[in-house]
Amino acid sequence: MASAPTPPPLLPVTNPAPGSSPATTGGSDAPIATPAFRLFLSRLSDSARRSLSDRRPWGELLDRSAFSKPDSVSDATSRLRRNLAYFRVNYAAVVAFALGASLLAHPFSLLILLGLLAAWCFLYLFRASDQPVVLFGRTFSDRETLLGLVGASFVLLFFTSVASLIISGLLVGGALVAAHGAFRVPEDLFLDEPNAATGNSAAQGLLSFLGAPGSGV
Repeated sequence: MASAPTPPPLLPVTNPAPGSSPATTGGSDAPIATPAFRLFLSRLSDSARRSLSDRRPWGELLDRSAFSKPDSVSDATSRLRRNLAYFRVNYAAVVAFALGASLLAHPFSLLILLGLLAAWCFLYLFRASDQPVVLFGRTFSDRETLLGLVGASFVLLFFTSVASLIISGLLVGGALVAAHGAFRVPEDLFLDEPNAATGNSAAQGLLSFLGAPGSGV
């Protein structure tokens, strides 16, 4: 009587742990992709923190004993140049404060500007390339989306009070900086070469978030 054939050996089967995906059970964990908007905000906060670390004490900026009338236009220009190199971060904060106050005084224009920035961020800058814009059942290409955003920006900025508020805020901030830089005597300011080199790259450091990977800029 012939014996029954021997059954093939059973391969061990490992049940994946609850909550794990098949890609993670192969031995290598797939990296978690950081959303572009979150990466952009992280780079922006890091750049702002590095730039603000170079600010000068506000008491030094507002020292009344260091103010005097310049002797000539060339003297005022020389003072302004040195003060700009020394108080660059403080001056940037003054201009930003003037711009913010100008916009906060007109909430409707501020809402328009925030909506325009949100449209640029979520419809163009941080939108995945494989996800087209679909509005009212119509799919728009990247070029059409860009042209639409540029046109909307032009209409909202120049046919409303947003552009005038931005320009007026920048002009007020620039006037305050120019007046302070021309009337403050920079004789007590010591700006050595390493600090000057750091100051030349301060603006680049503040804007370094524009080249962040995945930001779409």
